[in-house]
Amino acid sequence: MAFIEQARNYLTNLKTVIDGFDLAIYDRMVVDLLEAYANKARIFVMGNGGSGATASHLACDINKGCCLDLDRKFKMICLNDNIPTMLALANDISYEAVFEEQMKNFFEPGDMAIGISGSGNSENVLRAMRYAAAHGGRTQGWCGFGGGKLAKLVDLAFVLPSNNMQQVEDAHIIVAHMLMQSLFKALHGDAAGTCKLPA
Repeated sequence: MAFIEQARNYLTNLKTVIDGFDLAIYDRMVVDLLEAYANKARIFVMGNGGSGATASHLACDINKGCCLDLDRKFKMICLNDNIPTMLALANDISYEAVFEEQMKNFFEPGDMAIGISGSGNSENVLRAMRYAAAHGGRTQGWCGFGGGKLAKLVDLAFVLPSNNMQQVEDAHIIVAHMLMQSLFKALHGDAAGTCKLPA
């Protein structure tokens, strides 16, 4: 019974976080992504730990789920997916440089970068956002815990009202799925309804 109560409390608190979503900011996030698509810009996404898993999941859903049947695709690149490259950069330079250094290979003016950091204080994410901003890019930050340094650094910050890392990560994957649905509908028209492509 103790576990049932713990689970109930967790879900109650998570519902509070979800109810606190800033949907005006969410709407601007969708517009940002659609503008990147229209401009054929690259979208770089990154994070550590659970946030890295969300970044990878987002790239999969956007690149495939939103435009599988379309001639023109999103160009989203998850910078934490290439483990050998990350390990080489961490070993030879520093862990703080693993995302920024990859962006030096590919990032061009007009591209976009999305940094996901629960605390908002992951230095490797912050360095990548600074690089994007300094090289003519647009930046988004997804975070909790009041936003940390990330919220102050990016063009658009989606800050979740929570100081619980697991619930911040839960909510971020919900946002990723919301984005997939919104982008799919935007690209396919209102008649398409919600995305029903196979996983």
